[in-house]
Amino acid sequence: MNRQRISGASAGARRGRGRGRPGLLALLLGAMLLLVTACGGGSDSGDGESKGKDGAGKTDNKASQAVVTVAPKDGAKDVATSGALKIGADKGKLTSVSVEDTKGNEVDGRITGGGTGWEPAQHLGAATKYKVHAIAKDAEGRESAKDISFTTLVPKNTFVAYFTPEDGSTVGVGMPVSVRFSRGITDPKAVAKAVKVTSEPAVPIEGHWFGNDRLDLRPEKYWAKGTKVTLKMSLDGVEGRPGVYGKQTKTVKFTVGRSQISVVDAKARTMTIKRDGKVLKTIPITAGAPSTTTYNGQMVISEKYKVTRMNGATVGFGGEYDIKDVPHAMRLSTSGTFIHGNYWAGAGVFGSSNVSHGCVGLQDVRGGYDKKLPGAWLFDESIIGDVVIVKNSNDKQIQPDNGLNGWNLSWSEWKK
Repeated sequence: MNRQRISGASAGARRGRGRGRPGLLALLLGAMLLLVTACGGGSDSGDGESKGKDGAGKTDNKASQAVVTVAPKDGAKDVATSGALKIGADKGKLTSVSVEDTKGNEVDGRITGGGTGWEPAQHLGAATKYKVHAIAKDAEGRESAKDISFTTLVPKNTFVAYFTPEDGSTVGVGMPVSVRFSRGITDPKAVAKAVKVTSEPAVPIEGHWFGNDRLDLRPEKYWAKGTKVTLKMSLDGVEGRPGVYGKQTKTVKFTVGRSQISVVDAKARTMTIKRDGKVLKTIPITAGAPSTTTYNGQMVISEKYKVTRMNGATVGFGGEYDIKDVPHAMRLSTSGTFIHGNYWAGAGVFGSSNVSHGCVGLQDVRGGYDKKLPGAWLFDESIIGDVVIVKNSNDKQIQPDNGLNGWNLSWSEWKK
């Protein structure tokens, strides 16, 4: 009897201790059900795979079929600055291309052929390391990328450019941009592409080659007063002639000042100066004598000297003259045409006789101290780039390359 009671009590105790288990079991079963559901992902197939981009219920882990191609090879040295960099894509299309040097300067370029290639907008710099990063996508939108680096050649022979006007200068409305090269250029197209002139307000600007070592650039008509002009030369790495490379990268800015256009009438022996379309003054002059006439045409003041030496031997006149202190001289041509003060001719010559060796002479005094006389007055009122037009002379028109005088070519001739 006691054994049975003990057994019964023990069983009762066990039942008493198990009274809370139904709630605990329910919680455990619920958690297991959530875990099974989460692991199964709700797939009808029950295979545990989620659907990928292809909708087939499988994750697409295939590699992109697109292949980025880059020439030159990674690590290449002595790479040509033009024509050597080629970036393309097989079985896909390029979506992004970055080419930059070690300083972070990017090379401008564009994707071509609907994504099959990329080309730089200009040549590369010489002796420069570049990094390329290109991305392409295949038909399924999967990306493929390629990264390489290479270094361009170090030129053994170089050329430089000399330019006018000067950076920061204020010039007259007739001032072209003139660039002279230290070596004759045999690839003018490549060089001209690296010389850009822009203006504010914007106008069409075209270049014209004089020979193989000079490139002038100008608009169709004289600049408008107040125009801001910028010259950018990106000649570093340009192969101007076989094996000869440019080595300059430079930006030049200048401003066009007021408009001053003067007209010399060789027959009437007068010079009329107009400032912004209004006559400032008409002054008497002496032009070239019958045997040494003054050129006709549009000329631009390219240099100014308060005093200079003029020796006939330097311009083909032998020993006819050698004046060591010509006052207030302003150059109009490379061949020696000037407007200048004249103190050695009598006052009655100006306005009545043409006696010069081709220059335009104005009354002046030795030393140029009298500011009221025409020579000093015009010098003080003129700046580099002002226009002087000579007409009614018994001579031919000045050649456009004789000084900064390309205005004597029509716009259609200039653009040729």
